[in-house]
Amino acid sequence: MIAVALDTAGGAAVREWIRPSDLASRPKEMMELMGWGPELVARAAAPTFPCLIDERHLLAELYDLVNVPMAVWIDERGRIVRPAEPAGAGDSFRKLDMATFTVPPEAAELGRKRRGVYVDALRDWVEKGDRSEHALAPEEVRRRVRGPSGEHARAAAEYRLGVFLYRAGRLEAAKRHLAEAVRLRPESWNYRRNHWMLDPGAVGELNAGPEFWQAVQALGERDYYAPIDMAGMPPAK
Repeated sequence: MIAVALDTAGGAAVREWIRPSDLASRPKEMMELMGWGPELVARAAAPTFPCLIDERHLLAELYDLVNVPMAVWIDERGRIVRPAEPAGAGDSFRKLDMATFTVPPEAAELGRKRRGVYVDALRDWVEKGDRSEHALAPEEVRRRVRGPSGEHARAAAEYRLGVFLYRAGRLEAAKRHLAEAVRLRPESWNYRRNHWMLDPGAVGELNAGPEFWQAVQALGERDYYAPIDMAGMPPAK
């Protein structure tokens, strides 16, 4: 297992989230939003597997990762078994009460069920390999994978230019190109997140500011996380 953070600001943006110095300090409400039950919270520990940082969004571009958390299953032969999909995440977080920062019990339970189904499916694949019902045939993988459109390619180019300018210390110019990447591909919440979170005072903070919630509310009935086509997976919301 390899985890990859998609953060243009690099280590400063993710250090306390990848390997936090104090796991106990994580708010209970955040655990509920993530779909973690009490038993899982009690077993929480800093990961020992590789945790990489994709500052240039190269992996996101190659595998079409538009949000977090997302996962790609790749077998020992280097063959994609399941293309990019939300890793058990759903839209129940959209029922968050902004005054108390809590979600209704039924929404939290739905999040836990979705996480559980996804992790169980992953374990089944690890144990059974190609015999797992969750391992997709090559033709099904090809059916689910979307090639980039012209607008997607232009969005990626704008993002690359924004990253180059950011690394050169030209923040405002960088943000203009990141904003254009968002305009060209609004479904990429990774583009949006980095556009919002590059200001010095925002680096390392949780992406939960007014811009984020306004954008989520603007979705209306549309999905934040794409539905996961997996046996046994409950609805996203």
